[in-house]
Amino acid sequence: MSMSSDTQAEMPPPSLSKAIHFGQFAVTSQVSCYHCYPSMDWHETLTATQVFYKTPLSFCLVNLKPLLPGHILVCPLRRVQHIDQLSAPEVTDLFSTVQLASRTLKRVYNASACNIAIQDGEAAGQSVPHVHAHLIPRRDGDMDAQGGGDKIYEQLEGEEGDVGKHQKEEEGVRKGKFPKVEDDKRKPRSMEEMEKEARWLAEEMQKDAHKFFNEPSS
Repeated sequence: MSMSSDTQAEMPPPSLSKAIHFGQFAVTSQVSCYHCYPSMDWHETLTATQVFYKTPLSFCLVNLKPLLPGHILVCPLRRVQHIDQLSAPEVTDLFSTVQLASRTLKRVYNASACNIAIQDGEAAGQSVPHVHAHLIPRRDGDMDAQGGGDKIYEQLEGEEGDVGKHQKEEEGVRKGKFPKVEDDKRKPRSMEEMEKEARWLAEEMQKDAHKFFNEPSS
């Protein structure tokens, strides 16, 4: 049973959770949860973060080196490597979040389709041992200059899609350990750029979440 708007308005401010991790990488310092506090501007509590949406079991984050504009990741909060290690509620929540995120990405990036890919384990190309789905909004002809639409799968499998390597490089830069690796085509984004995108997507996801969770079941 859903709460009334009056009940929601009387709820106390959200308590902020500990940092969210994607594998070994901390991707936010503070975050509140839309599901727990749907009446609040919860995205305003995100601090120093790549995360723009969180449920009790899943979260979405922007990408350091997106393959195409809007390339994001959706992950379970619990850090496990394989999808068969997730509980049934975690799987349900993960794919509900994927569904909602794909709706938002297609709308805000004016896309007609979306690649959704999970590399389930190291042999499948997984570079961070934490279940994650890649979501990439697509338009007709968006990869023509790079060899065609299916080229995206080669990039996901190759160095271009190695999110673990990209996160390690950026973490090393922030700690002064080694220089940032530049790529003429896909330069790592600054934290400011990622935070700006995360704030924007948080607002847009909130709009769609209100509709998504209030749609009547068919």
